[in-house]
Amino acid sequence: MQNSVNASVSKVPEITLAFWIIKILATTLGETGGDAVSMSMDLGYLLSTAIFAVIFVIAVSAQISARSYHPALYWTTIIATTTVGTTLADFADRSLGLGYAGGSTLLSILLMGSFFVWYKFQGGVSTGNINAPRTEMFYWITIMFSQTLGTALGDWVADDGGFGYTGSMLLFGAILLAIVVTYLLTSMSRTLLFWAAFIMTRPLGAVVGDFLDKPLGSGGLELSRYAASFSLLAAIALLVSLATIKNRIAVQQKLDTE
Repeated sequence: MQNSVNASVSKVPEITLAFWIIKILATTLGETGGDAVSMSMDLGYLLSTAIFAVIFVIAVSAQISARSYHPALYWTTIIATTTVGTTLADFADRSLGLGYAGGSTLLSILLMGSFFVWYKFQGGVSTGNINAPRTEMFYWITIMFSQTLGTALGDWVADDGGFGYTGSMLLFGAILLAIVVTYLLTSMSRTLLFWAAFIMTRPLGAVVGDFLDKPLGSGGLELSRYAASFSLLAAIALLVSLATIKNRIAVQQKLDTE
């Protein structure tokens, strides 16, 4: 939806269809990968959150230190936000006993607070030119909160809401479709629509991830969390590579015509 000024100036990718497909795959990977570490490895939510938090800090630090947009680094950081978001949300909802409704409410407040502080200090929350360290920090903190909220929200709708995994996928898919239609047919703020779509891809990824690895009796496919995670990671790597090659070809063609 919202285009970056230039991939070499802004350290985030151009917002294209490929971006959204990779984003949904990454959020799904966050769910299966987070569950693989916390549940399949039996490390628990707290230790898993600590592990993923360290990875998140390292990835964000590397991203902020980079001088330009690096596809592999950017998407590694996105995956880091969604894995830590998965285990953090599960820790708050289950270990701390907040429940899905309580966790979703708390995380919504934190996300709105992040937007407010970002707007207060920067005068806007657009992703059009993410290159200054402070702006990047606001960007990644906001993304981390949105990823964490998405996990809690997806679980709330699928479990407490009674929609189940299939029903939840249809619901969140319909919401995203409505955002796309609004983008195409209205002049509503592109920044607002971008963040609405960005936030809503997370609960979609959460319920898709649960659908893949949860037991058959619970409405899932009961696939191996490890197999699902590695398959999603391979798909992301392939799509990021193809998008990078396509962008380089486009840039070269433009230079050739000048």
